[in-house]
Amino acid sequence: MGDPLRLYGLKALVLNAAGGIGEAIARTLTKHGATVVAVDTKNSGVERHYARVKGITGLSAVMTDADSMPAVAEHAVQKLGGIDILVNDFPLQPDAPLDQIDESLERLLQSRARLTLATCRAALPELKKSPQGRIINIGFLRSCFGQNGDAANAYAERDLADMTRTLAAETGAFSITANYIQPGAVMTPESRDVFGKDKALRDHCIRRSAAHRLGEPVDIAKVALFLASDDAVFVSGTGIAVDGGLAEAG
Repeated sequence: MGDPLRLYGLKALVLNAAGGIGEAIARTLTKHGATVVAVDTKNSGVERHYARVKGITGLSAVMTDADSMPAVAEHAVQKLGGIDILVNDFPLQPDAPLDQIDESLERLLQSRARLTLATCRAALPELKKSPQGRIINIGFLRSCFGQNGDAANAYAERDLADMTRTLAAETGAFSITANYIQPGAVMTPESRDVFGKDKALRDHCIRRSAAHRLGEPVDIAKVALFLASDDAVFVSGTGIAVDGGLAEAG
């Protein structure tokens, strides 16, 4: 666990990585020896952002179109020579925090599924070649859901869990693991915008956390590092909640 180069020689494709959780994951994987292609939207400035960062190459792409994902994977292979680690996250933020399981949430889930599966299919030939193939899916932030949105949040996590378990079952024969991370209330640029407009939601999230604080992107990145490493070689088809715990069990 303490090896600073535990990912030495591995190649990672990290999506939604110009800031927040994706950036923290890209930098953490690189710090531990991986080489990373960090992808984000065309207006994110991702290429400039990483221009002077050793071990990370920024790539701009259309991040909401499943048909663009094969080209993203191909570019990563050209740059890295392969893909060992795939981190799936996408800029899918609702217009306003969701409180119900409704059509808006279903559309978000459908978009996430299409994008995730398209990226996994595109990367799968390279993951099969890898000695340490890893798929890591990132769940929606708690700031996507309103104060009364616990049921919707749980529904979205179940959807991600089902998809991840299916991926694990389909790829396990190739020694590829597939897992997900479910963030709690983490202070990303997106969350900062939501909480700035709705301080009651921010305070609600802090009260609900046993840690009595908002999370930081690096909290998620440390768990992604574990799942990407050889320490998690026999962990697949499961999820880890990174939310500081619940202040009240039940």
